[in-house]
Amino acid sequence: MTIRVEAVEHTFGGDDPAHHVRALDRISLEVFHGEMLCLIGPSGCGKSTLLNVIGGMFTPSSGRALIDGEPITRPMPAKIAYMFQESTLLPWATVLENIMVGLEFQGVAKPEREPRARVALATVNLQDFAAHFPDQLSGGMKQRVSLARALSLGTEILLMDEPFASLDEQTRMVFGEDLSQMLATTRKTIVFVTHSLAEAVFLADRVAVFTARPGSIKEIMTIDEPHPRGPDFMTTDRFARLRNSLYAQLRDEIRKAMREQQVPSTID
Repeated sequence: MTIRVEAVEHTFGGDDPAHHVRALDRISLEVFHGEMLCLIGPSGCGKSTLLNVIGGMFTPSSGRALIDGEPITRPMPAKIAYMFQESTLLPWATVLENIMVGLEFQGVAKPEREPRARVALATVNLQDFAAHFPDQLSGGMKQRVSLARALSLGTEILLMDEPFASLDEQTRMVFGEDLSQMLATTRKTIVFVTHSLAEAVFLADRVAVFTARPGSIKEIMTIDEPHPRGPDFMTTDRFARLRNSLYAQLRDEIRKAMREQQVPSTID
């Protein structure tokens, strides 16, 4: 499936112009079938807002997003799965039950739910933890369960809003390797929001660099490296050059956002 975003603008603040905050400024881009597109930019530049537009969470002030030519006007659970920063697991349900709940909401027949949930758990190497509860899992394992829940839905599109943000660096690296391996085998279409330069270079097929708010696309960088990618890629001169080039595109935008918001940079 191909995602197309056409001249999307969005302003928050309701009817009172004095409270308007312009989040997005004429965003146009395309996400190709089987591609991982990372969105990166300063805090508050509209990355998550754009992800929510693509996910059908709300209608933009102007412009539109489409999947294979069909306008996105509402959530489309048969086509799009969403993975958030936090695991959002039900604390009273087991790992297996948490995944099956998502399938139930999607309308999957009861006899199919458990087999699909177990396949998804095996995909993220958590098949031995099906009977565990969320409070028995590490942060990284909880996020793996969230990924398994998204994968179990069988959608071709996966939206990921900083899913590794709460994880320590070592766990993020391992999770990144696993996601790269998944990209090589499933070829899902993924839009991934991150603040990490290294994460963007390691995971993305292309990186969309946002300006400071109101967010627009400053540059789209291609990372021409096949999946799966491993730690050896991160030690290459090419990886360092790509990371430095990405930072060069972002540096002025980060400083602009810091001046306007008077907050520290959150770029890793």
